[in-house]
Amino acid sequence: MSFLFYTVVGLLAATLGSLVGLGGGIVIVPALIYLGPYFVGQEISVSTAVGTSLAVLIFTAFSSTWAFHKQRKVDFRSGWLYFLTCGPGAMLGSYMTQFVDAKSFQLAFGIFMLVMAILLIIKDRLKPLSLKWPIQRTYTDAEGLVHSYGYGVLPALSIGLLVGIISGLFGIGGGSLFVPAMMILFRYPPHVATATSMFVIFLSSIMGTVTHLSLGEVDGWMVLGLAPSALVGGWLGAKIANALSSKKLMWVLRITFFVVAIRMISEAWK
Repeated sequence: MSFLFYTVVGLLAATLGSLVGLGGGIVIVPALIYLGPYFVGQEISVSTAVGTSLAVLIFTAFSSTWAFHKQRKVDFRSGWLYFLTCGPGAMLGSYMTQFVDAKSFQLAFGIFMLVMAILLIIKDRLKPLSLKWPIQRTYTDAEGLVHSYGYGVLPALSIGLLVGIISGLFGIGGGSLFVPAMMILFRYPPHVATATSMFVIFLSSIMGTVTHLSLGEVDGWMVLGLAPSALVGGWLGAKIANALSSKKLMWVLRITFFVVAIRMISEAWK
């Protein structure tokens, strides 16, 4: 039963995470905390759930990045720039996890998911800012359309640091903040934002996991159970993202995030 649980959670989290650039941790962490006692037979601590989730994200993000790379959608130049601060930020956030008690974590994670649900609801109505950034890039899609976008070094580094800290603290990868920021502030095409986000998540997850490992907050058996299906899910999500419209899926994510957010906030207030 525990093996089946890990397989389903890993596959679902990685597929959804890769499809919309979230990384999948936002599914894995609540699943381990709330469903773990029923399917694994033991309580899973917050720190272990976060550390294990971040370790699994290495496999998810690698699989997804490879698939996106073959589709030529990853902007490696800007990805490395984000990583300069996202990587150290992930290590800092991972270190901070040990000082957060379960109730405070549930409240913070619940509020974060509620914000993400709201962002997912309004993101289609948000218009990219018409700013002329010093670094300009172009991307030609499969239909031959040329998309222009740009970014500044300091804003990119600031976003990378914020996302890295949140990534390490919550074990979520950080794509839920990266993708909207890249699209709204820098006018990245959606597929390029998602693909580049997964590349940065892959690198920063390695650094965050190293910190969690040093603190004894990664369950190796859970990683072995989740990682194989996460590899498949990362590849599958990238394939689906390239072929299908994700409007219906986005509504499923919005509702799921909202329900889980309310559950975590209510648990924290008990």
